[in-house]
Amino acid sequence: MLSENIKTIRKSKGLSQEDLAVKLNVVRQTVSKWEQGLSVPDSDLLVALSEALETPVGTLLGETVPETRADDLKAISEKLETLNLQLARRNAARRNLLHWLFLSLCALLLLLFAAMVALNSPYLGFDYHDPEMAVAGTLLHAAEWLFVRAAPLLLIGAAVGAFLTRKRR
Repeated sequence: MLSENIKTIRKSKGLSQEDLAVKLNVVRQTVSKWEQGLSVPDSDLLVALSEALETPVGTLLGETVPETRADDLKAISEKLETLNLQLARRNAARRNLLHWLFLSLCALLLLLFAAMVALNSPYLGFDYHDPEMAVAGTLLHAAEWLFVRAAPLLLIGAAVGAFLTRKRR
């Protein structure tokens, strides 16, 4: 039973006797003797064998393992197709989220520009001689100066981002 399980699991993992022997630091003939039932691994090697084959020790010792082919292309292709579909959905969702974030940023920047125009912002016309307004005027002037300088670049970047993340049909 152990010999059959070692051989079946080794083959299902696509390993040769030599590959398995290298993983266990034994000679190939040792693996061959286990598979022929001429000898059995000791407890330490049995644990190492289960780790190398990524199989529980109980499976190696008693349970019969159905024979599988390492290159079952149909099953592998179905799994890959499922994974590709999931990745495509995730990428589409991310692209859609980015698209709407870029569009929202464009709208927000345009609204802020419109608010500055509507409020007739005194951008360069602050009276700094009034001590009570000097600090507030300086802070407001600095914020408007940064906005006026950075917003066009942000707007262009957001528009380009929205264009690049649009749905292509």
